[in-house]
Amino acid sequence: MGSGNDADICAEGESHPVTRRGTRIRLAVGVWGVLVSQVFLYPGVEDIVGALGGGGTIRAGMWFLVAEFAAFVAFASVWGAASDAVGRRMPLAAAGALGGAAGYLVLAAAPTIGLPFAGVLVVRLLGGAATIGAFSLAITALADLAGGNGRNMGAAGIAIGLGAALGSVVGGRLADADPLYPLYAAAATLVAVAVLFATVSEELPSGERLRVADVLGRLRRRPVLAVPYAFGFIDRMTAGFFALVGVYYFRESFGLDAAGAGLALAAFFVPFALLQYPAGVLSDRVGRAVPVIVGSICYGLGIVAVGVAPVLWVAIAAMVAVGALGALVAPATMALVTDVASVETRGAALGGFNVFGSLGFLAGFLLGGTTTSTAGYLAAFLVVGLSEVAIATVAARAVWRISGSDSDSESDYSWPETRTGS
Repeated sequence: MGSGNDADICAEGESHPVTRRGTRIRLAVGVWGVLVSQVFLYPGVEDIVGALGGGGTIRAGMWFLVAEFAAFVAFASVWGAASDAVGRRMPLAAAGALGGAAGYLVLAAAPTIGLPFAGVLVVRLLGGAATIGAFSLAITALADLAGGNGRNMGAAGIAIGLGAALGSVVGGRLADADPLYPLYAAAATLVAVAVLFATVSEELPSGERLRVADVLGRLRRRPVLAVPYAFGFIDRMTAGFFALVGVYYFRESFGLDAAGAGLALAAFFVPFALLQYPAGVLSDRVGRAVPVIVGSICYGLGIVAVGVAPVLWVAIAAMVAVGALGALVAPATMALVTDVASVETRGAALGGFNVFGSLGFLAGFLLGGTTTSTAGYLAAFLVVGLSEVAIATVAARAVWRISGSDSDSESDYSWPETRTGS
């Protein structure tokens, strides 16, 4: 191994040296791969659902996406607590990736074996239960690294954004060629992710090893986590909204095909990806409050701007602006979680964040799909965009209070005599 402060470190309390930068890169690539596999399906969801027997309506697409995220909600914290209990992340993450790959292959075979759409939704549930393990544990392993929570969560954010950007562009083209191609591509990508995770030498921070029930019990006694969880819920709700309603909006309002809708999504995801890491570093320097509060308000107003755009180029420009603003918010919000979580419960805490994020995706699908079906696209964009503004306004004081405390000190959030006040 090379020398240098950022290259070689010793894990806290461990003698075995790890290469922080190399580990960070490999974990970020793994997060990127999971997002690529997931977003492959979004631009052509209308065509994929039709090929799998669900029809081409927005409601069928809604339930196809909801099924996966329902499993994310149920299993994210379970994976995190299990990894906290056994003291390992990567073997579980690799197993989750392989399970997700198997789910995509079964979906691709559904038309051949005559699987009804109800069975397709069950497979989506099982595949989602596996995939969330790969995603959540890779992010948790990033949080385990030294070097700044904002920096590590920025690496996760740029991986998420670039994965979504590539997945939206390539997935649209694959769906135009054949609706089943995105499923095969997703399976192959997750197999590669599993292999990558097997090469990562993890070094968890030293700390007490707890049973799964104890980890979850301690997590319940951290009410301060409700603040970043609430922001994670609303932020992911907007992402779920764009994944479903955004695709239909661009295809129906501007006459785009699946590839064109994928490029429209990429207008959001590219700046969202490229600005995540510097935004995470910025939050380490200036605190979490300004990026979270100001960024969220501007982000919500930008979403409304997309919905009122009169022509395609204005809508695309608004998507670029929304992506940049989302990049300001996302890593700071995730870093808030790692700021206040103890070492022993970090996996479960980030798993809980992903639970609320997945609930947000579900809300985005359900709220967006239902509002669009009943009141139209403009009403849907207004509801979702103004929800982001509302959470920033209501929770601003709490964010200032948390980010202004000495959150980097473990003693400040010690167990079990923890502060439970506001």
